[in-house]
Amino acid sequence: MKPSKDISRLYEIMAALRDPDTGCAWDLEQDFASIKQCTIEEAYEVADAIEREDYVDLQDELGDLLLQPIFHAHLAKEKNLFDIGDVIYSITEKLIRRHPHVFGDKQANDPKAAKESWDRIKKIEKAQKLAKKGLEESDIVYSILDDVPKPLPALSRADKLAKRAASVGFDWPNWQTTFSKCTEELDEIKDAIKNEKGEQAIKEEIGDAFFALANLARHLDIDPEAALRDANQKFTRRFAYVEKRCKQDNIAIEKAGLERLDEYWNEIRAKDKT
Repeated sequence: MKPSKDISRLYEIMAALRDPDTGCAWDLEQDFASIKQCTIEEAYEVADAIEREDYVDLQDELGDLLLQPIFHAHLAKEKNLFDIGDVIYSITEKLIRRHPHVFGDKQANDPKAAKESWDRIKKIEKAQKLAKKGLEESDIVYSILDDVPKPLPALSRADKLAKRAASVGFDWPNWQTTFSKCTEELDEIKDAIKNEKGEQAIKEEIGDAFFALANLARHLDIDPEAALRDANQKFTRRFAYVEKRCKQDNIAIEKAGLERLDEYWNEIRAKDKT
């Protein structure tokens, strides 16, 4: 087996890995549920490479991500559910159907018109699916929040939920009001702790504060998930500096004490500001 630029080689490799007699023991043990998290993580690895503008890594990470639908489709084929050809047919058919302004005679000369066309076709498709089940739109109680994916990271989902609610007018009027709500939620955390309301109450108030902060980010046109990722990266870099300084001073980090560690931390903070 040799590498190839032909995607059919990837199918062949996947089949070899899942061969009951000669395949890989780890790959043979997997199912949809066990590789679900891998699929999510690979997507984040792609996003990370894009944010770092590391296109060597991006090539590798896209390959890792591409493996995931191949893996899932092969598992489905083993169960006689569908195969990779069905997956490819479904998405090509959908793209053609939802772009009549490209593959048909409709007009959509700007991104807004194209998005409106996409949404209109999605609505028609939803009605058609109901009809196949013998149902009508009036038989179903919908929420505009229904199709916000539950597996999204919590901050990303909070952002999308709030955007959907805002689309029908359920929103604070400006960032100043939203900022006040954040302050109010922080005060409620303090109150829950001070009055010993219990772990569940404190957890709830912290969740409310995160949601309010996600709303504030939205009002300021900032992606809250990206903002937190950047904060994580900054913390990681600064903490690595603290570890380096401990080594330079020949002291174990766990014995350095908070005062010394804070001193190192402030050093890197000051350097970041110059």
